[in-house]
Amino acid sequence: MHKDDCFEFGKITKTHGLKGEVLFFLDVDEPSKYEGIDAVFIERRGSLVPFFLEYLSLHNNRYIAKFEEIDSIEDAEALKDAQLFLPMSALPKLPEGQFYYHDIVDFTIVDKNLGELGTVGKIYTNSAQDLLEMNYKGKEVLIPISDDIILTAELDNKILNTDIPNGLLDIYME
Repeated sequence: MHKDDCFEFGKITKTHGLKGEVLFFLDVDEPSKYEGIDAVFIERRGSLVPFFLEYLSLHNNRYIAKFEEIDSIEDAEALKDAQLFLPMSALPKLPEGQFYYHDIVDFTIVDKNLGELGTVGKIYTNSAQDLLEMNYKGKEVLIPISDDIILTAELDNKILNTDIPNGLLDIYME
């Protein structure tokens, strides 16, 4: 399994107990859709390695997991802070008009007032505001991801239709 064929599912935040359990933070909108998984991938020495789950249970808005062959706190400690990956095929289907962030990377950005502007580069996610990066006239521009700004994504045509607020691009051109 290659990283390009996967999405980041979450992270192991800490150990739990003495028998190899770990706490997961899941970076997904609807964690309950993933409760039936039987394995996750963790990067080890540059490769994604499958770790099979004995169980996964919800505990105070986090998940407690026990992996096969991880039987001590020492074994579990070695997994602390590890990113968790799942294959793209495990992503739930989205309703019409919605998209996953990884779907829009390299899309052409077309603004309803300004026309074609550039292409989507990286996507930055954080608790305050998710942002997409666009190269515009040789400058890196960060555009907030919100329903007011990102109007539609034409997945077949690789076009992201926007309504960028007046003055946003000017800030980057100074």
